[in-house]
Amino acid sequence: MTNPIIEDLNKRYTVKKYNVNKRIAADDLATILEALRLSASSINSQPWKFVVVESDEAKQRLHDSFANKHQFNQHHAKEASHTILFAYDPMFTKEKFVKRVDAEVASGHLPEDMRENFMGAYAFAEANTDENGNNAAWTKAQVYLALGNVMHTLARLGIASTPMEGVDPDMLSVLFADELDGHICEVALAMGYPDTEQDWNHGLPKARLPKEDVITVV
Repeated sequence: MTNPIIEDLNKRYTVKKYNVNKRIAADDLATILEALRLSASSINSQPWKFVVVESDEAKQRLHDSFANKHQFNQHHAKEASHTILFAYDPMFTKEKFVKRVDAEVASGHLPEDMRENFMGAYAFAEANTDENGNNAAWTKAQVYLALGNVMHTLARLGIASTPMEGVDPDMLSVLFADELDGHICEVALAMGYPDTEQDWNHGLPKARLPKEDVITVV
């Protein structure tokens, strides 16, 4: 199949070693962050916070967060150009949803007279909220929509990435307490350019199951 999107996705892979001397250009970073902001979520809930680790100081904190486990990912903290912490709100309330609905109205997407009707969409969140007000499983799922969106964006830009569930949420909640503001980070995305000489995963053929094994058209 010859299509620029498919060509880009065939080229993307999970980087194992980054070029520490090559950084993402400001224009490309701006595109990445805007794509991140535009990510889809159920009922436009946007129950997330994204922390972009860019400075040496923040990279040191991220590096330190691997003190107890997942040390195989630790080197990405300082070697990658940037890392995004994808964090979800474990207690996404109806009061918080109001801000999203107000944005719908302000943008012109939602007519003012439909505002109260749209508030009823919070029922999707309520259906996934326990007696203690916790809806973390539902809000965490929304974060992965954003993760996939950014990974695709990076592929189109020719920028490499490494999705990492191998992070320590407990340490991150302490070391990035101010930035996370009660949100929980269980997945991060390192971004940059590979060290093609030391990255053992670079240049290998794509390995995916055949289409007929995973896709059914009915």
